[in-house]
Amino acid sequence: MELGFVTIVSGLPRSGTSMMMQALEAGGVEAVTDKVRTADEDNPKGYYEFEPVKKTKDDASWVDGAVGKVVKMVYMLLYDLPEGFEYRVVFMQRELTETLASQKKMLERSGRKGAALTDEQMAGAFRKQLAKFDGWVKGKACFKMLYVNYRDMIDEPMATSEKISEFLGGELDTQAMATVVDPTLYRNRK
Repeated sequence: MELGFVTIVSGLPRSGTSMMMQALEAGGVEAVTDKVRTADEDNPKGYYEFEPVKKTKDDASWVDGAVGKVVKMVYMLLYDLPEGFEYRVVFMQRELTETLASQKKMLERSGRKGAALTDEQMAGAFRKQLAKFDGWVKGKACFKMLYVNYRDMIDEPMATSEKISEFLGGELDTQAMATVVDPTLYRNRK
């Protein structure tokens, strides 16, 4: 499938971005990934990360090769994308308490410590950052946004896949996208 734009899956860490990457790949969009970060207990189907996105501010040369494909980027990195391309962003949203619980479990399993903030402080910081991002992206003509709730993808994978396909041109295999969704991996529920 030939898309004339860069598809980006974004959101907070632990908001369902890897699941969405799997769904889009199953739907027929080639994923840009380097497989450096391998599957583990927290993401048993893989992370779908691409290391060069972390250095986009200094070197955005990878963007040209991502046209027609999908790449995963934490939302804070979207500020660094160059103009001159069309970006269609599937932005994953998830209840903040679930996102924070998932992050904590992942950090505990890896033996790392999180920020020395309470959940309330961390949630407040995320809300502030997301509000700033929303204001910024509304002023950028090169970005088209589709906000997808993680819970909707779990509870209504076919209907949600159809909305995503329409946003990306209407040619995705929505049945294949919906079958990728694994409700047993929804482990940090509110």
